[in-house]
Amino acid sequence: MLVSYVNTGLRDKYEDLEDMASSEGFDAKETVDKLAAAGFKYDNELKRFIGE
Repeated sequence: MLVSYVNTGLRDKYEDLEDMASSEGFDAKETVDKLAAAGFKYDNELKRFIGE
């Protein structure tokens, strides 16, 4: 569910993960780490999380 929320925000509202984290008040690195543990990787070019 977290990956869907973040990817939707990145697609619809924010420039990149850092922009979203700053605006929404969360730690980008912590989110990357949590989603990596669930099998997702942040793709800087696509500006979204993808399954590994």
